[in-house]
Amino acid sequence: MSGDGAGRPDKVLTADDVAARLRSGMTLGIGGWGSRRKPMALVRAVLRSDLTDLTVVSYAGPDVGLLAAAGKLRKVVAPFATLDSIPLEPHFRAAREQGRIELAEIDEAMFMWGLRAAANRLPFLPVRAGLGSDVMRVNPGLRTVTSPYEDGETFVAMPALRLDAALVHMNRADRSGNGQYLGPDPYFDDLFCAAAQEAYVSCERVVGGADLAKGGPAQSLLIKRHLVTGVVEAPNGAHFTSCAPDHGRDEAFQKLYATTPFAELRARFLDGDEEAYQAAVEVWRRARDGGQGR
Repeated sequence: MSGDGAGRPDKVLTADDVAARLRSGMTLGIGGWGSRRKPMALVRAVLRSDLTDLTVVSYAGPDVGLLAAAGKLRKVVAPFATLDSIPLEPHFRAAREQGRIELAEIDEAMFMWGLRAAANRLPFLPVRAGLGSDVMRVNPGLRTVTSPYEDGETFVAMPALRLDAALVHMNRADRSGNGQYLGPDPYFDDLFCAAAQEAYVSCERVVGGADLAKGGPAQSLLIKRHLVTGVVEAPNGAHFTSCAPDHGRDEAFQKLYATTPFAELRARFLDGDEEAYQAAVEVWRRARDGGQGR
């Protein structure tokens, strides 16, 4: 692996390289939130691969929907599965209704605390979220812990959500793995990377390290290179989810995704590589716009 001219390794890979480094049975963390800044180019590479029996940990959206529909998943750990403007992820819902995947559904704050525990290599962290709710009933493996101090308060002992690998999408990254988001929210992508043994960052554009400092405030430099195993340049790689400010959610395509049987969706858009996917989407878009008289 060559360097970037500053003594740092060059970590640039392709999406298919990333999928080839993963193994069946792994626990994958997938960043983003619902239908926002999902690493869909990496998800599509996993879809094309022979990987199976995966556990996915995610603030779930079409990442989980696609992999569930394709039979790649054994289990999902998530607080929800949504397309945002479409409340329920339809392909995930179908897989659950048919009993094809397991689900561990936990509170959003518990989920974050599980990632934080894994990032700090702790077995669990105490959290108030979940107490007095059905979260404890539907997750009988959860335990509580009592504060050893004078307060004696009882907390949920949220276990670490340890990840074999994390997949996240940024607006920009450099070749050594520093990643920058330019939109309204980091979506905990840094925690996914820190909680994982390996982390793969796709991005809209790979830039020089100095250019990252020009692209936004210092706090937008979310992902640190020491956490990152590989970087993938994937323009429009979050499609059809949003990746503000580079592009918004493709609502029309999302509606098509939500209302099309998976076998048809796969044959039309997903059987080829990422370049073929993007080309097929463009053909569909032109046909749709032409039909509307544009």
